Amino acid sequence: MSPFNTKARANSVRQLKRREMPEGLWTKCDECGEIIYNKTLEEEFKICSKCDYHFTLSAPERVAQLIDEGTFKEMDAGLISGDPIKFKGPKSYPSKVKEDQAATGLLDAVITGEGLLSGQRIALGVTDSHFIMGSMGSVVGERLTRVIEFATEEKLPLVIVSGSGGGARMYEGMLSLMQMAKTSQALAKHHEQKQLFISVLTNPTMAGIMASFASLGDLIIAEPRALIGFTGPRVIEQTIRQKLPDGFQTSEFLLEHGMIDKIVNRRQLKSSLGQFISFFYSK
Repeated sequence: MSPFNTKARANSVRQLKRREMPEGLWTKCDECGEIIYNKTLEEEFKICSKCDYHFTLSAPERVAQLIDEGTFKEMDAGLISGDPIKFKGPKSYPSKVKEDQAATGLLDAVITGEGLLSGQRIALGVTDSHFIMGSMGSVVGERLTRVIEFATEEKLPLVIVSGSGGGARMYEGMLSLMQMAKTSQALAKHHEQKQLFISVLTNPTMAGIMASFASLGDLIIAEPRALIGFTGPRVIEQTIRQKLPDGFQTSEFLLEHGMIDKIVNRRQLKSSLGQFISFFYSK
């Protein structure tokens, strides 16, 4: 058999194997390029076993990882964004919302509620960067404010997990910006009542989210190598016309400079939160 025929047969075998292998079984690590079997990735909390890269999680995945099975009670699930300023652009605001609702299965970029974390009752909020980059519009601000107020009234520890690459949602103009002040004021009252708020920063936590509730935790912890800041490094470099330090705006950089309290690997996040809450609420 000629070398050409041998090569052609080998190519045919590889193509046949690719056709026989079901789609969606493997994921490529964004950090190191490792090909990971999806079932293994799920079992490892969506962390790359080779380089420890933490994949972005959805809000429902976060809830499932942190809250004891069967104990989560969602709050204000029916709130849906309107179109308050009749935003004009290449795509209307209602159509963008519907598009992301279909893609994520969420009504907006946050899930709030209460449940048990390692047997301890907590109030929980989780933002989701898959829904319009986790930006904060009226619904996100209102749901977070309500869960904060609920935690204050019920004297519960509050945990908010931030995963938002967007800040204020431009589609809602000033109504979006005011959510920064509203959530911050609710947290001020929570603090006045001497109730605990733990802020968990994940990749990414940026802009108006970081400039409001995400930075106001009594305890601020972050996942490894998360991007955290107000605006992106490229914008800062272009503005100040200087090269930024290595690792700028990562969890590790912020810990070194006193901006956060602790970096916690996702594998230990639930147990660590449980220990912190037990410590603060021990009698």
